Amino acid sequence: MQIDPRRLAVLLAVHRAGGVLAAGDLLHLTPSAVSQQIARLEESTGTAVLDRQPSGAVLTPAGRVLAEAAEHIEAELIDARKALAALQEDVTGTVVIAAFQSVIRTLLIPLLRRLREQFPALEVVIREMETRKALQSLRSGAVDLLILEDASPASQGKPTRGTRDVPVLEEPWLVILPTGMADPTSIADLEHLTWLGVDSETAAHAATERTRRGFPTVPTPGHSYYDYNVALSMVAGGLGIALVPALAVREAVPDGVKAVSLPGLGTRTLIARHRTTRSEPRKEVVTVLDSIVTFAADLDVAVSHHDLS
Repeated sequence: MQIDPRRLAVLLAVHRAGGVLAAGDLLHLTPSAVSQQIARLEESTGTAVLDRQPSGAVLTPAGRVLAEAAEHIEAELIDARKALAALQEDVTGTVVIAAFQSVIRTLLIPLLRRLREQFPALEVVIREMETRKALQSLRSGAVDLLILEDASPASQGKPTRGTRDVPVLEEPWLVILPTGMADPTSIADLEHLTWLGVDSETAAHAATERTRRGFPTVPTPGHSYYDYNVALSMVAGGLGIALVPALAVREAVPDGVKAVSLPGLGTRTLIARHRTTRSEPRKEVVTVLDSIVTFAADLDVAVSHHDLS
């Protein structure tokens, strides 16, 4: 049985993106080209690797085995690039990263400490920015790397010419509730609870609306939030319940709030976007990007029913 590792990478992209069309955007391929690669992979392995559904493509048991193999290959390549870099001269220069608060707090700041030890001549600058402003700064050259929520309206769609997206982290959406409430066991238990509204510019808006549209009645929320820390404070104050990504509840959680993982809430995908020109990405940008992907892979974002107070 001959398996082309490049086709495994395409399968992994379909899994991470949730469908053939989105994977094509991620890989800068047409949907037809993605489908052809998957078909050839299925032909070479003699088994179906995707279960194509109206809502997207889901891995079959065989597909999960191959996707896991693709992740191992990806990790090995990252390690190889790091080992090669270690054989070369020291990494120097400045890399500016734009991101939002949950990523800065739980991923970039801890990573910065590691980078200072590994690459003392490298300067990494972190800037908290609103997504649209950060996209403009990336295009202008003021920012080298941009961490985005893949599903947010500001970042959706194929990257502009001269940029590339790299998957960083896939984490579950969690429902946050006041600690006095009983733990829900399914999404149906959330139907008659008061929901907080979400700013339409966030990925949480799409995740929340997707969940609420499954209810027979969908009352209009009263209070609303943009920042996940505000959502946590509103829930602690008894104003309603909300969906937040797992990173948002790793630290700095107010008293009186708990987070619950439920089947069907879905996941949030974080991506890193960088420029691609004849001179970019620079060596120092690739070094930081590889470090971000490796560090994110080590983060434990699996969350079960638990009280965070």
